[in-house]
Amino acid sequence: MIVRVRLFARQRELAGTSRLVLELPDGATIDAAWSALAARFPDLAPARPYVRFARNGVYADAADALADGDELACIPPVSGGAGDAPPEGSVGGAPGAADLALADAAGRRIRRIALTPDPIDERALGHLRGEIATRSDGAVVTFEGRTRETPGTPAPGEEPEAARHAGKRVRALDYEAYDEMALTTLEAIADEIERRFDVRRVGIVHRTGRVPLGETSVVVVVASPHRDRAFAACRYAIDELKARAPIWKAEQFEDGTVWIGAPARLTPPTDDPARPSATAEAD
Repeated sequence: MIVRVRLFARQRELAGTSRLVLELPDGATIDAAWSALAARFPDLAPARPYVRFARNGVYADAADALADGDELACIPPVSGGAGDAPPEGSVGGAPGAADLALADAAGRRIRRIALTPDPIDERALGHLRGEIATRSDGAVVTFEGRTRETPGTPAPGEEPEAARHAGKRVRALDYEAYDEMALTTLEAIADEIERRFDVRRVGIVHRTGRVPLGETSVVVVVASPHRDRAFAACRYAIDELKARAPIWKAEQFEDGTVWIGAPARLTPPTDDPARPSATAEAD
């Protein structure tokens, strides 16, 4: 059988390609596919403990069997990691084709989920808030993730390169995404927010490509009648994006690059946070 393989971030660099084809015995598992891949590209082998897999855009177990024509994505440590998200859409102005924007007939559910190569500036942020918030919302909570000059935690295997740049300033961040799966994951996170917090107006926009110092790489906007749920939902959105979305971040230094992150968490958290009390919602 034929399986299409996709590689990202450090894997892509080591293999010198982002896409390849493997011919495998019928019924071969994902783990067998990885072994074949590592045999072809030995430099990939040491990363196995930190790699996660997606079969046809859905996280899968290494013991799962593959079928002819499957797409297997090898997921290196993602930008935020478990320890601490179609074609791209645009931000601001008219929605892009990949924008998964929803609004039910009563105007109660509003979503704006996108990846974009464009800057997320004040105009774009204002446009996003205006899309998400309604007259029934007494709270609009916004989170902005920005490029800072101090380095983050290197992905497993990147420690020697990070040590070489110790004490140096980050010049920019480069973001890479498995677009289709990232958008699906962000949509699932929005579904979880609605179910866990009864918050139905959510915007999540993440940049791809290079993000210079001080510029915004990701923004989450949550609107709700009461602040308690809005704060909780916004925190949940960014934490889950960082832990689960197949988005990768590389710190750019004057003389090199370091990939940042930790192995992806494959599923939502098992805890189901209690909803705010009636007293907390009185404001």
